[in-house]
Amino acid sequence: MQLHYGLDELKDIDWMTVLPIILPFMAVGFILILIALMDLYRNRKTRENVFIWTIVILFCNTIGPILYFVIGRRDGKSS
Repeated sequence: MQLHYGLDELKDIDWMTVLPIILPFMAVGFILILIALMDLYRNRKTRENVFIWTIVILFCNTIGPILYFVIGRRDGKSS
């Protein structure tokens, strides 16, 4: 019984059947990142910690933009 699968098993995957399932998730994640970055930099004068939020948005894939929209938009000074 084999308990560990290595990188050799990746060649056995039929990527053309997996791609239509993965691609929409990747597209939604990419769009979320773009929208979050655009909002952050449009309002960078009123936002605090712009650099930290940029790192969170970019490196925490789907969770980063969601955290920014829930938490990060509140940390700026209200106009």
